[in-house]
Amino acid sequence: MVLPVKTQLKYWGIATGIFFVLLWLMGNVLLPFIVAAAIAYLLDPIADRLERLGLSRMWSVILITLLAAILFIALLILLVPMLFEQGTQLINTAPDIFRQLLDFLSARFPQYVDEDSVLRGSLANVGEMIRTRGGELLNTLLSSMRNVVSALVFIVIVPVVTFYLLLDWDNLVARVDTLLPRDHAPTIRRLASEIDEALSGFVRGQAAVIGILALYYSVTLMSVGLPFGLVVGVVTGAISFIPYIGAILGGTISIGLALFTFWGEPLWIGAVIGIFIVGQILEGNILVPKLVGGYVGLHPVWLLLALSVFGSLFGFVGMLVAVPVAAALGVLVRFAAERYRDSALYRGATPPLIEPEGVILPSDLRD
Repeated sequence: MVLPVKTQLKYWGIATGIFFVLLWLMGNVLLPFIVAAAIAYLLDPIADRLERLGLSRMWSVILITLLAAILFIALLILLVPMLFEQGTQLINTAPDIFRQLLDFLSARFPQYVDEDSVLRGSLANVGEMIRTRGGELLNTLLSSMRNVVSALVFIVIVPVVTFYLLLDWDNLVARVDTLLPRDHAPTIRRLASEIDEALSGFVRGQAAVIGILALYYSVTLMSVGLPFGLVVGVVTGAISFIPYIGAILGGTISIGLALFTFWGEPLWIGAVIGIFIVGQILEGNILVPKLVGGYVGLHPVWLLLALSVFGSLFGFVGMLVAVPVAAALGVLVRFAAERYRDSALYRGATPPLIEPEGVILPSDLRD
């Protein structure tokens, strides 16, 4: 016997409520397992492809684990110290940059930058504020990361849990499938497939776009001799999932640094501007269409809203689950809209008008 709709909604609502209560109460405990599940989910297609090439599941997972460990150690040794060093230098140099800006404005627009002007006072304070607040921000972030994600979690627990989840991922999916309510199993499978397509396509595609753009901006900005080119390029690429914001922020910082560094050398200033123009063309016409494609349901505004809400409610672990929850809600909203368009509430109770054979009705009646 099929349960009434109200009863089904009650059970699904209770299950959803339990999920959020557990997330709120046990977020820190669940964090390493959620991180491990996210990594295993992202790496599972690679393991499946290696299996199709002839490797066993065990050797596929071992190979992926070794490559991931080598990449992580290389980034930890080579990239992180450079980013931290350049970020610290940029924060400490901010007062000098703003003093140079004041000198530049005073020489060319003395009427607007006199000793008592608001603009002069504001610019003089901004650089010092960046240095003091920026240092506090870096220390706070580092302290928070140490508190929330300890070295033990990332060095021991997450890799071990990821290894076993990745090894048994297909079996876990099959076991979950056996627990689905039989009356709704086809619909749940279809929705799960759409959620997986939207989530995997968006996350993997956007991660590839972020990596390529961060590499492009870092290499090109450093190649023209721009100070702090590495940290500016990485930050620009990292926030490129927000359309235009990454390029605007990175371009503003880079062009500002170029004006102070290469003043009197318009060729190098033009080179920095050209780097961001080429980057935007590359992102908008090649990377996003090819790598992210037509995956819908994760509009950047919707994604930022989910990250903000879940981050404020559940902390760092909430930000991890925000993306899959946003993808699921997007698919469910489209499914609800589809069912609504098929319902009598949308179509109305009037039976469709049937044209007699051989008789052509006026277009207004047919419509």
